[in-house]
Amino acid sequence: MPRVKVGPAAPDQKALDVEIARLRDLDVASLRTRWRNVFGKPPPPRLPRHLLFRMLAYRLQTDHLGDLDGESRRLLDSAVSPEAAGKKAVNAARLMSEVRPGTILVREWNGRMHRVAVLGEGFAWNGKTYPSLSKIALGITGTRWNGPRFFGLRDRPVKEVSS
Repeated sequence: MPRVKVGPAAPDQKALDVEIARLRDLDVASLRTRWRNVFGKPPPPRLPRHLLFRMLAYRLQTDHLGDLDGESRRLLDSAVSPEAAGKKAVNAARLMSEVRPGTILVREWNGRMHRVAVLGEGFAWNGKTYPSLSKIALGITGTRWNGPRFFGLRDRPVKEVSS
């Protein structure tokens, strides 16, 4: 009989919703006490109630559902504004949606030709499946690269000519 791998239990969304609803009913002093328990230090003295609530609710969600992945964090950290982050994310998604499964990406590196097949869920290279082109670029070069840029899927920024 084949073995069945059991992963972690799915987060209980109802319990999370109830816990956030409880937070919503707390006054400022109770939110500050909860902050001390969660973060292990007092909150900033002038932090208003709505931000105390939002940050505690976010922490609850990350504890139950997981935090943002590294790529999303970098996208938000590098953006000048929320609108710029949104445009950058949409452009990246559009770029990757234009590369259809079955496409073969080719890149020459140190005199060796590398071929990557685009799959429905990920990319195939050297007989293995990878979740991102960046992981493959790391495998090829030994250093961290932006995968789409490494394979020529992103345009290089155009330098403005000063007159």
